[in-house]
Amino acid sequence: QVQLVESGGGLVQPGGSLRLSCAASGSIFRFSTMGWYHQAPGKQRELIAVVTSGDTIVYADFVKGRFTISRDNDKNTVYLQMNSLKPEDTALYYCHAIFGNREYWGQGTQVTVSP
Repeated sequence: QVQLVESGGGLVQPGGSLRLSCAASGSIFRFSTMGWYHQAPGKQRELIAVVTSGDTIVYADFVKGRFTISRDNDKNTVYLQMNSLKPEDTALYYCHAIFGNREYWGQGTQVTVSP
């Protein structure tokens, strides 16, 4: 069983920055593909970025140049550095892990971008 715990969300002004963290339990972290998703009210959950166990990274077009995903296998943690935040980035942000044919979700952390 893998547990994912997100942290780092909060209220920030437009143009500001936040860094989200996702701490994973278990020993499979370094072998897992890790990702960040977000879901705004009334909208579907959508992919922001993923980083594979081999450090291949893919970003959604709407965050390219603003967000950076990274992982620290020694700390079993994946990060999402978010810069130049916009009001439309307001959403619940979820951490996601894939290992083999299993996937896991965190409980989410709220990010609100507002003046």
